[in-house]
Amino acid sequence: MASQQDIKRRIDSVRGTRKITRAMELVASARLKKAQDRIEALRPYGEGMRRLTGQAALRSGTVSATPLLEEREEVKSATIVTITGDRGLAGAFNVNILRSAFIRADELRSGGVSDVDYTAVGKKGAGALRFRGLPIDRSFEGFSTEPNYSDAERVAAHAVESFTSGETDRVLIVFNAFKSVLEQTVTMEQLLPIPREFVETGQEAAEQHEASAGVAYFEPDPQEFLERLLPTYVEITIYRGLLESAAAELAARRTAMRNATDNAGELIDQLTLQMNRARQAAITQEILEVVAGADALT
Repeated sequence: MASQQDIKRRIDSVRGTRKITRAMELVASARLKKAQDRIEALRPYGEGMRRLTGQAALRSGTVSATPLLEEREEVKSATIVTITGDRGLAGAFNVNILRSAFIRADELRSGGVSDVDYTAVGKKGAGALRFRGLPIDRSFEGFSTEPNYSDAERVAAHAVESFTSGETDRVLIVFNAFKSVLEQTVTMEQLLPIPREFVETGQEAAEQHEASAGVAYFEPDPQEFLERLLPTYVEITIYRGLLESAAAELAARRTAMRNATDNAGELIDQLTLQMNRARQAAITQEILEVVAGADALT
C-alpha cells in the first residue's frame, strides 16, 4: 500500500490538474457564445448569396461556360480540404474529421480516382497527415478557433487555383458542423466544381423573390457577374466551414474539459478514501505496538 505522503502528493497533483481543466472549460464556454453568434450572423448572408447567384443564372440563361461549374468528364485527381483544430484536448473532434477524410479518399480511389491529396486547415490535421506520410499540397494553421474572412479567402484562392489550373478535378471539404453544445456532426461537401444543385435551388429562390419583390437587373451582364460571384461563393462556403468548425471545437473542448474535471473530482475522492484507510491502518498499527510493549513490561 502506498504511504500517506505519496497519496497526498497524488491528491495535490490531481487538484492542480482539475484547476487547469476547469479553467479551460470556462474559457471554452465564454468563447463559444461568440462563435455561435458569428454563425448566426453569416446565415442570412449565405441565403442572399444563393438567391443572387440564382438571379444571375436566370438572366444569363446558361452556366455551361462558367469554369467553376465545369464537371470534368473523367475525374483523375481529387483534393480533400480537412478543417481541424490547432490544439488538442477536444475529445474526438480532430480524429472524426480525419477518419471521415480517409474513408472518402478510399471511396474515391475505388471509384477510379488515381490521385488523392489533402489541403490541411489546422495544425492537428496537418501533423496527423504528415505522420501518416500522406500528400499535403498546402497547409493553413493558426486560426482554428477565431477564423477571419481573410483566412477563408486564402484557402479559397488556393482551391480555385488548383481546380482551374487542372491540378485537381474535384475539391471536397470536410468539417465538424455545429449543431449544439453536445452535438457536432462531421459534414463533407463538394466545393469544386460548384454543385449544379446550388444554382438550381438559387434559381427557384430567385423566382420566388422576383415574384414578390421585382426583377433584378445586372451590370455588367449576368454571365460575367455570375463568373465574378462564384469565387465569392467558394469563399463563403469555406468561411462557413471555418466558423462551424470553430464553434464545434470549442463545444467539444468544453465537454471534454468538463468530463476531465468531473473525473478528477472522482479520483480525488477515491484517493482521499485511500489515504484515510492508510491513516487508520497506521494508527491501528501504532496501538498494537503500544499494547504489545505494555504486555512485554508486565
